[in-house]
Amino acid sequence: MNGSGHSAILVAVMSAGTILLRFLPFLLFRKRVPPYVSYLGKVLPPAIIGMLVIYCLRSTPILSVPFGIPELIGVLTVLGLQVWKHHSLLSILAGTGIYMLLVQVVF
Repeated sequence: MNGSGHSAILVAVMSAGTILLRFLPFLLFRKRVPPYVSYLGKVLPPAIIGMLVIYCLRSTPILSVPFGIPELIGVLTVLGLQVWKHHSLLSILAGTGIYMLLVQVVF
């Protein structure tokens, strides 16, 4: 089997696996969603976002220059835009842009 045929089979198998995993909850819970699944649907997204924020900020230098100032400004930008505009993509892109500008140009 040549390289492109092997790649095509890999992509097809991965696509089938992804599609199966995406549709499996709808197939399993056709009639009624169990309460624990509804509960997880409510609490997991904020928990995952919190964990990602902690992961991103875990190695922020707060005892040496620049004392975490670019990270703080980036986080405050994301929070401020999210509270003001309620647009996640805008908040994340603006916060990332501000942070990168500060790290590359200012600090």
